[in-house]
Amino acid sequence: MSHSPRRVLVTGGAGFIGSHVANAYLESGDDVWVLDNLSSGQRANIPEGAEFIELDIRDDDVRNLFRKVRFDIVNHHAAQIDVRASVADPIIDASINLQGLLNLTEAAIDIGTRRFVFVSSGGVVYGEPSTIPTLETAPKMPLSPYGVSKFTGELYLNYYRQVHGLEYVALRYSNVYGPRQDPHGEAGVVAIFSRKLLAQEQLIIFGDGEQTRDYVYIGDVVSANLLASEIDLDSRGQLDDHAFNVGTGIGTSVNRLANVLELIAGTDLGREHKSARLGELRHSALNADKLRALGWTPGFTLEQGLQETYTFIEKEMAGATE
Repeated sequence: MSHSPRRVLVTGGAGFIGSHVANAYLESGDDVWVLDNLSSGQRANIPEGAEFIELDIRDDDVRNLFRKVRFDIVNHHAAQIDVRASVADPIIDASINLQGLLNLTEAAIDIGTRRFVFVSSGGVVYGEPSTIPTLETAPKMPLSPYGVSKFTGELYLNYYRQVHGLEYVALRYSNVYGPRQDPHGEAGVVAIFSRKLLAQEQLIIFGDGEQTRDYVYIGDVVSANLLASEIDLDSRGQLDDHAFNVGTGIGTSVNRLANVLELIAGTDLGREHKSARLGELRHSALNADKLRALGWTPGFTLEQGLQETYTFIEKEMAGATE
């Protein structure tokens, strides 16, 4: 896309997804600032050419940063993303995911930011959906504090749109995987399995392994973010009109994921099954037809994406042992 350089803030830009998104904005010719408190992100992930601000999204200095730079676009990836951590401490989850969001939106309103791209979660806001692949208009029944905070974030942004005119897009991700992936994220099983295979260790599967998730490669998520920064929006639309699922629509079982990674690794060390995790969703996949209608399409098959991810982790582990 050809455009004049925009001033873009990527929160969480030292993390797995945020760092890839920040790099894509730079490659598009934009001026990029990365805001991250490095609680989980890595300084090494920050792309060269981005201005790094080490700061918590809840900090009062966020307002001063917005007034100084006057961002055209805010791409908000910074978040507490661990479902189990949200159950253990809902207050911390809400503090980061809601108080932090409100600090950013108030700052954006103050200086007239044009577009706010918000990362929601298609994996949790729908709860146990009755229809799979799931549409954006499906009932919202989150079953964890994390899911509640992500959906509440969308409600807040819809308020800011209607009352203050803030343009926003909510991207409801499925399970994102790829290079730089954190083993503790929603699709952490890809990194966990890859590391175990490389270490010649047996894979551990919780339950029967037939639970399914919609695994979407990081490169496809990046293209969705760039599109979300550009698309025309109906200012009269309802909440779901501003939300877009980002997924393949294909449910992949844990067993199939293990099969493909074992094939890539060229090894089969057997598997150990443990008790299923309480409260885990059985099946999840997203219908992304609305985003596809705007020109987005997943460019990576599961096999291609897993090969890219495995190769990256292999090089990373080799470097760590040298």
